Amino acid sequence: MSLYAYCQDFNLDQVPPHTQAILQKSLLDILGTMAGAVSNTTSQALYRYARTHYPAGEFLARLPFDGTPVNLLGAGWAGGFTADSLDAHEGHFTSKGHAGATVVPALLALADALHAQGRTISGRELLEALCLGYETSLRAGVALMATSPTYHASGGFSGIGVVCGGARLLGLDETTFRHALGIAEYFAARCPMMRLIDHPTMLRDAHGSGAYNGLNALLLARDGVTGAPAETLEADASSPYWHDLGTRWEIDAQYFKPWPVCRWAQPALTAMTRLLAEHPQLCAETVASVRVETFQESSCLQGHRPTNADEAQYALAFPLAALIARGQVGPEEVTGAAIGAADILAVSECIEIVEAADLSARFPEEILSRVTVRLTNGEAFTSPITAALGDPDQPMTLTDIEAKFELFAKQNLSISARAELKRAVLELEHSPIAIDTLAPLFAPYNR
Repeated sequence: MSLYAYCQDFNLDQVPPHTQAILQKSLLDILGTMAGAVSNTTSQALYRYARTHYPAGEFLARLPFDGTPVNLLGAGWAGGFTADSLDAHEGHFTSKGHAGATVVPALLALADALHAQGRTISGRELLEALCLGYETSLRAGVALMATSPTYHASGGFSGIGVVCGGARLLGLDETTFRHALGIAEYFAARCPMMRLIDHPTMLRDAHGSGAYNGLNALLLARDGVTGAPAETLEADASSPYWHDLGTRWEIDAQYFKPWPVCRWAQPALTAMTRLLAEHPQLCAETVASVRVETFQESSCLQGHRPTNADEAQYALAFPLAALIARGQVGPEEVTGAAIGAADILAVSECIEIVEAADLSARFPEEILSRVTVRLTNGEAFTSPITAALGDPDQPMTLTDIEAKFELFAKQNLSISARAELKRAVLELEHSPIAIDTLAPLFAPYNR
């Protein structure tokens, strides 16, 4: 079966219940992340950019948690950047990247634009498009990582999923669909990810670019621009990553992040969370030193004294210190005034991060850390080798994701808005009109 036929004939009933549950958690997780991020500097800069430079067009979509209608392409830029501006969205091992921070804002924007034109899209139809977007993005990412010598940002592959889900919503024919895939791949932002990790900026994992690129490819192909083929789908070297589409689910391999920081910092935070629970005497006032042993890539994070939110979230020492000092790491601990907070920085100075050869040898199949804490009274505690909470073998439950949603969204959404949006996601499959059900997503946040 061709990819086009698969996407057109796809039905949510083909998806195992376990995978459907992951998709639901993913959507709630991304929307909670976006709700927590909408007021930050990056999001507001991109919202201004979209209003100024993308004010009109055939397709108009409302900015998330704002409501201003802008051109669909501007909504892609802004939504992708917003989802990416708080490093809390779900990810995936073998693609070394993320799908949802591109696919969700892009396809929600497209669905909203079609809704404004009078097209009725049910909640089930929207979930089917999102599921296609996730699965095909992740497979394109695995194919890209396996066939390219460079570690690319997620925007280098995630636009493929936008095309697969978006072509279904737009009803594109097979030729147009194939050209859209080729355009999305050809124009993909194959950004050097390690440079961003070494020098954190608002560009992050290129999800703004991925969302824009996928939507742009759909519109270009729809207007007759050619671009086929897409090598990550059609080349012989890529075929092993697509042959079992529909029988094995890459979505199942997604992980979730309890904290809004780089994936590579999460094992150390998991280890510290457990040490804090086991040793109540461990707190900011009693800590003398913390030694984190981790794999080489994680040891590169360091980040003892970040100067902005981007550096704080691509760090290890600072969020670990925030966890010790404040007992949690949410949006408020890695943005704004917290960046220069004396209580966090004092603990951060006590943290040493070193590479451990045994843990580096197990990367990237396993992402692990080990933490030793010494107190001022001489006591010392060492964690076992620890994987991150949220990995597929120790998943976050729906209850965990709901709690994270509440923590992240509370600074920008009212109690009632949070309840309505959460209920909308959990009941979306049964909604006759998806965008009406998701109305809280397009209401202005609490400024």
